[in-house]
Amino acid sequence: MLASPLLLIDGDNLAHRAYHAIPRTVQGAGGRPVNAVLGWTTMLLALWDEQQPRAVFAAWDTLQVPTYRHHLWPSYQAGRVFDAELLEQLDLLPRLAADFGFGSAKLAGYEADDLLASAVLAETSAGGSCIIVTNDRDAFQLVSDQVSVLLPKRGAGEAPRVGPAEVVAQLGVLPEQVPDYKALAGDASDNIPGGRGIGPKTAASLLRRYGSLERALEAGAVAAGAAEQLRLFRQVVTMRTDAAVSLPGGAPNWAAGAECLRQLGLFALATRVDQRAKPRLPGLE
Repeated sequence: MLASPLLLIDGDNLAHRAYHAIPRTVQGAGGRPVNAVLGWTTMLLALWDEQQPRAVFAAWDTLQVPTYRHHLWPSYQAGRVFDAELLEQLDLLPRLAADFGFGSAKLAGYEADDLLASAVLAETSAGGSCIIVTNDRDAFQLVSDQVSVLLPKRGAGEAPRVGPAEVVAQLGVLPEQVPDYKALAGDASDNIPGGRGIGPKTAASLLRRYGSLERALEAGAVAAGAAEQLRLFRQVVTMRTDAAVSLPGGAPNWAAGAECLRQLGLFALATRVDQRAKPRLPGLE
């Protein structure tokens, strides 16, 4: 087994958090907004120091192109509107991640979720382990003895880490049951209504009793007329693992990352990053 875990980043998820956490008055070269870039990079530096991973892989959504989920369920994530300043920075961040030497994947037709799932499969198949950084609980379906989810939080204190036991404690189901759970219970943030009259508690109860959505349908525990739609919802919420991803190896390229930050006008942050590229003499900290 590989000694250190691969750190997997839901790039868009962290960018959204950074954008809303740091004042939008923060500007870079040419007066362009860089608050999300600043916050995203700062979080990545802290995560690298805290988790000591073998490498970093960042996954990104392709917002301009519908995914297979939209084709399956046209109402999926309908109504989401993002600020132009955030969208501009979401275009910048994959380039920054690549300059840092992080693995960085953005693939039309897939969401960041699918790229994360594909990276998890590739890493664990090679005997490695993963830490996924996101507050999107869809990722709970990827949790196992080799994979945990780190939920980013504001302020001081250790970020909660979610393993199999924590998934059960939070949702009442096993990680592998999460797609069935979300299909039954629905997910308002993604515009998935779930089964009529079935909320989180009932969904968890059904899965504890029957083990899966299919078995609950076979037992008549869910209205037969809802079967086709519930199966469709399960397909929508299940992360795919067939995306072509290339996993990184080794430490970040701090010097190249710092240069990219300088070009964006984030000079103080670039100086901090550049210090990491310089060898430290013994006894000097």
